[in-house]
Amino acid sequence: MAHVLVSKYADHLPLYRQSQIFGREGIDLDRSTLADWVGRSTALLEPIANAIGRLVRQGEALFADDTPVKLQTPGTKKTKTARIWAYARDERPWAGSSPPLAWYQFTVDRKGEHPEGHLSGYRGWVHADGYAGFNGLFGENKAREMACMAHIRRKFVDVHASQGSAIAAEAIQRIAKLYEIEKRARGKPPPERANLRQTYAKPVFDDLETWLGAQLTRISGKSPLAAAIRYALSRLPKARPYLDNGHLELDNNSAERAMKPIALGRKNYLFMGSQSGGKSAAIAYTLIETAKLNGIDPQAWMTWVLAQIADHKINRINELMPWCYAAKAA
Repeated sequence: MAHVLVSKYADHLPLYRQSQIFGREGIDLDRSTLADWVGRSTALLEPIANAIGRLVRQGEALFADDTPVKLQTPGTKKTKTARIWAYARDERPWAGSSPPLAWYQFTVDRKGEHPEGHLSGYRGWVHADGYAGFNGLFGENKAREMACMAHIRRKFVDVHASQGSAIAAEAIQRIAKLYEIEKRARGKPPPERANLRQTYAKPVFDDLETWLGAQLTRISGKSPLAAAIRYALSRLPKARPYLDNGHLELDNNSAERAMKPIALGRKNYLFMGSQSGGKSAAIAYTLIETAKLNGIDPQAWMTWVLAQIADHKINRINELMPWCYAAKAA
């Protein structure tokens, strides 16, 4: 069962292909049988995925993103657009004590009520792009927003690629200076990161904001470059908190990296067959990607878990986490 899960969600082999592979070895395993294994094994593993989700929400900061997947409409051959949401906690850049974690959730649409429900009660920082559906997370007695510099940079990269704009090129160069400073901050404790950013990054950040405002008055307000500048000026105030807080990152790339397996998977299995299939995928991605973040073979770990989880006490679920398996294996 662990092999089937890892083959589908880590190696991106749809179940019908796995059935064909088994068939070449003389093993008759129908796709429907494999689908049943996926559903039953992820149901067994769901408490661990839920526990990973709780650990993600205990962090001082997390990373959030979503991506579309196709969902088959019951009784038809048509599909609709559903979503998989990723929430990551990664304290390695500031030498935190928590292992890195990735938690996935499946929903049938992209309504903002979904991230609000996923992160209900969370009061830390959320790194996110400018999607309006995340806005309900932020406010008094709610989470605090940290914008993504990579999204700001991407707008200028697109303009420069299409138009060769000198202003876009300079914006990219100015942002690059902020990333050069981040290389020096990586791995240092939060107070040192904040001090380094205040000394070196803040002047660059302030100059970037002022310079962009000046450029906006010199160009056509209807141009793609103006749109990129307006986007940057709307997001920079929400990116500024990283200058004072060493627990924050300059971008949301941790969540973006967590989305890569989904993008690879949907190119191969094309769509989710049902809502329960989408939920199974979210559970499997949570376990597999968390194991990979911790440098642990997901198939070996899940094999170990599945062998004992049926008799394992629910109040000791943390003993089955991948880092516990690594310690036992060592």
